[in-house]
Amino acid sequence: MDGFGAASRRWTHEVGVLALQGDVREHAGAFAELGITPLEVRTPADLERVDMLVLPGGESTTMSLLLESSGLLGPLRSRLQAGMPAFGTCAGMILLSSDASDGRPDQHYLAAVDIGVRRNAFGRQVDSFETDLDIEGLGEPFHAVFIRAPIVERVGPNVEILASVTDGDGVARPVLCRQGQVLVAAFHPELSGDARLHEEFLNSAVVGTPAAST
Repeated sequence: MDGFGAASRRWTHEVGVLALQGDVREHAGAFAELGITPLEVRTPADLERVDMLVLPGGESTTMSLLLESSGLLGPLRSRLQAGMPAFGTCAGMILLSSDASDGRPDQHYLAAVDIGVRRNAFGRQVDSFETDLDIEGLGEPFHAVFIRAPIVERVGPNVEILASVTDGDGVARPVLCRQGQVLVAAFHPELSGDARLHEEFLNSAVVGTPAAST
């Protein structure tokens, strides 16, 4: 596995955070530590202005319905298919996955990373936990916060597993994966007080011209 470790560089592209529901402010705070003010994306016009997008933690079913009602679902699918870098955390991971074994019939999946997930698989809110993760290529352990987190049950052949945790049955479950320009985490790096994953997302992304300029 290649992991992370790209050299830090000056960032000149527009970063967006999907701002329909969830941990928008927390992700903005992580980027602020890196000297970046992200654009809050609520409409297709907002999406046209950004080069890369974070899909935050929150409630995946609600976010899925809001993507449809806001008119963002189709344009976001198109941008992801065209190679736009994206970073999904918890609910964002579910949205970016190919499918969920316990998903509702009206749940939308963006199929940007070839994984199958199960929602809330580590338990309910009272079963939330924190742990130090060894992340491939990141160096020092990353303190990860899991809240009603999904489990990755299936990983496609082109998906890179960057970190795993062992569940109650002793099975190692992937919790940080990457496929191409898409990074997904079952946990909430925006709540850790550690902006290294946000920085690595920026540094490892290969960004072209934004959709509005093409």
